[in-house]
Amino acid sequence: MKSFKRDYVHLARLESAEAVLQQLPAWFHDYNTVHPHKALKMRSPREFRLAASPH
Repeated sequence: MKSFKRDYVHLARLESAEAVLQQLPAWFHDYNTVHPHKALKMRSPREFRLAASPH
């Protein structure tokens, strides 16, 4: 969760809980489908799962 805070929360609009809640869906989408993860060989979780699934 440390990278999530570093990459999304640190740069976000945090003026209210409502503002944060409105941003969460976009953060989660990016984190799971676009953002590269070092532990997944610089792939997003979605890319990693697709590569690991049998064809």
